[in-house]
Amino acid sequence: MNAVVSTQIPFAPGRPREPAPVETMVEKGRKSTQRERLLEGMVEIANRRGYTSATVSAVIERAGVSRPTFYEYFEDRDDCFLASIADAQEQLAERVRGAIEERPPEEGAAGALDAIVAFASTEPARARLLMSEAMAGGVQALDARDRGITELAALVDGRAGTSAAIPDLDPRVAIGGIYRVLGTRLRRREPAISKLTGELLEWIGSYSQPAGAQRWRTLAPSPPAPPSPYVPDVPIQQLPGVLPPGRPRISEEEVAENHRLRILYAVARLAESKGYTATTVADIAKLAQVDGSVFYRLFADKRDAFMSVHELGFQQVMDVTTKAFFAGRTWPERSWEAGRALTQLLEENPLVAHVGFVEAYAVGSAAVQRIEDSHTAFTFFLQEGLVHSPPAAPPSRLAMEAIVASIFEVIYLQARHAETPRVTTMLGQIANLWLAPFLGCEESNRFIDSHLLDRDAT
Repeated sequence: MNAVVSTQIPFAPGRPREPAPVETMVEKGRKSTQRERLLEGMVEIANRRGYTSATVSAVIERAGVSRPTFYEYFEDRDDCFLASIADAQEQLAERVRGAIEERPPEEGAAGALDAIVAFASTEPARARLLMSEAMAGGVQALDARDRGITELAALVDGRAGTSAAIPDLDPRVAIGGIYRVLGTRLRRREPAISKLTGELLEWIGSYSQPAGAQRWRTLAPSPPAPPSPYVPDVPIQQLPGVLPPGRPRISEEEVAENHRLRILYAVARLAESKGYTATTVADIAKLAQVDGSVFYRLFADKRDAFMSVHELGFQQVMDVTTKAFFAGRTWPERSWEAGRALTQLLEENPLVAHVGFVEAYAVGSAAVQRIEDSHTAFTFFLQEGLVHSPPAAPPSRLAMEAIVASIFEVIYLQARHAETPRVTTMLGQIANLWLAPFLGCEESNRFIDSHLLDRDAT
């Protein structure tokens, strides 16, 4: 009998593999779909309820999968949250890369901005998670958000020309500022995101300088300005003394105030060392050296205490900044004095900077609203600058919002990433963001130079 000759062709290098069994392909597709549904569930729940309420139970209910299925793909809630951020970042980076490659080198920043706004317009849920809700997700989520911005900034820098005029500001600051502007509107579910492109492009274009004349493309430190007379001598964060044992010889109101300030100080310290999410009321009471019952007589819960710290810091910032602003003779002088006082106040009170510019987003919607209100408050200082801007192209209200958001990003980067925050060395950067759209880059640089060099000015 003749032997049966196999008609199968064994796999060899250079030859295509045979198709996988139908069952394997179906199973792979099913698993891929389940993971995607879990990611979509996380995006929806985190956007709708906030990071702290995006529990595994809520996500699997929204995704329509079982709890064991969830743990096939993710270790825990945070793993799923970080994967959702990474998924959104990957999609955005692909769009930015394509937009930049389609344009000449000098239009790299414009291409990136266009792609970011388009992503927020067509993928509002993923964009909101990436640009807003990631700020509430703790250290790892903030790291993921910041790495994504650095990746996009590298794409912009990689295409920058050597002679053409390009925006003279750090791409990380510009992108972070745009994230903040878009995040506000995505939280409000505004439908016309795509219409923001034109005004934001005009804002970015107001910083354009020939490559040889650029100074602010990196967050290089500037010499600190002389001390502002409007910054209090006593740091806000100084810990009140612990009352001695026994019956205190002060009034009950004074005792309560001593306890309140110690609790607020403890909250600020724990916000920096552990973060809002990981901090407990027991942690706060222990560091403040008060009983838990004392805490609950003064505050409803840890969110209430964190909100009080943020409010205290915001009031002090606005008080100091406003007094300094109105001390100047002209609007550029007033702006410089305000920036000088603000940066010195935050440097001398790094806990206030950390709570206000890093941890506040984790506290919840009320704190986020307060941050957005502070953006609005700071645009007040910009209004007078309109009389200094070229009549044909005054910065729009959106541009002023982007200026403030970018300044917040500079302070955030110092408060979060610098081992010893030196906010005062960012005064030149902040002044450039503030002044250039109104005065023009050349006049703005002359003004900044005259004040940085005049170290004895007060």
